[in-house]
Order: sequence, then C-alpha cells, then structure tokens
Amino acid sequence: MNNPPPPAWYPDQADPRYVRWWDGQQWTPHVQPAPQQAAPQQPMPQHPHAPRGDAHEAELAVGGTGSPDQIQQQVQRETGGPVAGGGGTLFTEPVLVINQKAKLIEMANEYAVYDQHGRQLGSVVQVGQSGLQKALRVLSKLDALMTTKLEIRDAYGRPVLRMTRPGTMWKSKVHIERGDGMPIGEIRQENVLGKARFAFEVGGQPVGALLAQNLRAWDFVVNDAQEQQIGTISKTFAGVAKAMFSTADNYVLQLHRPLTDPLASMVVASALTIDTVINQQQG
Repeated sequence: MNNPPPPAWYPDQADPRYVRWWDGQQWTPHVQPAPQQAAPQQPMPQHPHAPRGDAHEAELAVGGTGSPDQIQQQVQRETGGPVAGGGGTLFTEPVLVINQKAKLIEMANEYAVYDQHGRQLGSVVQVGQSGLQKALRVLSKLDALMTTKLEIRDAYGRPVLRMTRPGTMWKSKVHIERGDGMPIGEIRQENVLGKARFAFEVGGQPVGALLAQNLRAWDFVVNDAQEQQIGTISKTFAGVAKAMFSTADNYVLQLHRPLTDPLASMVVASALTIDTVINQQQG
C-alpha cells in the first residue's frame, strides 16, 4: 500500500480556486485561496485522494478541439485581439473559448475550454446517459427532451461545476452545483418565442441575465443584477470541414471585469446552457 502524501496545502477537490490542508491522514476544514499560476499545458495526474472516474470517460474529458492558432483566430474575430488580465483558471480568465468536439456520430456532448492563447483550461463532458438516450441521440433529436447532465472539469480533470437540465418540452431550467454537489443556483429560460432570454437566480433571487441579440441566438449579452453589461457570448464559425460533417458548436465568452461567485460560476456555465437548451434542440 502506498504511503499517504505528507501534510501540506493541496488543491481543494471541490474547488481548485482554493487549497485545503491535508494533515497527512485526512482532509481538514482549513482552506485558503490558491496561489495564482498559469494553467498546465497538459492535464496533470490526479492527486492520490482525488475522486477517480471511468478511464474511458477521463480520456474523453481531456480531448482538445482546436489548435492554438485556431483558438486565437476565434478570439481575434470576436474581441479584436488579446484581452488584458487573467489568472489562468476557468473562473479568472477574461476570455474563454468553448469548442464542441466534432464527431461524425455524436452520442454525447463534449467540449474543450481554452484561454485566449489556446491553452486548455478544462473540459465539459455529458455524464449519466442511458443506453436509450444514446440511441435516441443517434437516430433523432428526442434525447433533447430528456434530462441532460454535464460536468465542467478543470485542467486536472476534476469536476468544478455540475449542470443538470431536467427533461422538458417547454421552458428549460438548468441547475448549477459546485463540484462537491453544493447547490449554487439556476439558469432559467424565460421565453420560447422571440429573442432568447435566461435569468441567473440564486436562492430565488436574480443575480444576472443572458440576453440574445438576434433570433438565431448566436450573440448574447451577459448582464449583472443591476442590468449592467458584464460580458458577451458569441457563436463562432467552426470551419468548413466541421460545418459539413458535424453539428459541433463553438463559442467565445468575453468578460468585461473580474467576477466573484456565485455570478462567476453562473456565467461560466451559461455558454453551455445556450448550447444545451437551444442549439442542440435545433440540431
């Protein structure tokens, strides 16, 4: 049996923005903000005491969907060039590029998340699908009416956010949780016809909104609770080959100022809400 790691501060398994004290035998309640550092170019091995998932699932989680040059071209088109700032994590970068993995036959949603320079910060994987859901995904779009669960994972493969959209034929509601299962809030679809609108709610109180700028729902404005614009989300062109042979969607999220939780987590999850609620149903 391997010896346990020595006492030290280690990345918090529930939220990598913090480090938690390991006393040599068990995790303690003591946490503090993690020192800011650049995200690793490649996913690092999990801590010996981190939760482990299916090996195939982990392999899918770290798959990329674009070269650094392609990522930078997407950013250039949407932002006009590099944006200053950034702390090297999903929750501290001013620009996130979310690219769906292109597949000829798609049975589950998978995305890679990059910073504006093309460094992979994390991934998104659809989890908990039944065999029926996978079959419906191949043969039709009826799986869009069933419950959808996504995990947003950091560069180490650890879940930092979980999203659940219960099955519905009407307005969708997406429940957002931390990686450890603690509820954060909900992203609620407010309309079906016209320009799409979503409300960010925490404890039943509004903390922000996501407002489509066109009927095709390709460009969105992100507002805070005071209806001040804090960011934008834009769907970008995936390239001729992708467009011809897959339904993969790509997005650029740009923030105008640093955000704190719970709004930061809601905004990071919001680009996936657009794709899960609207564009996946449209096919």
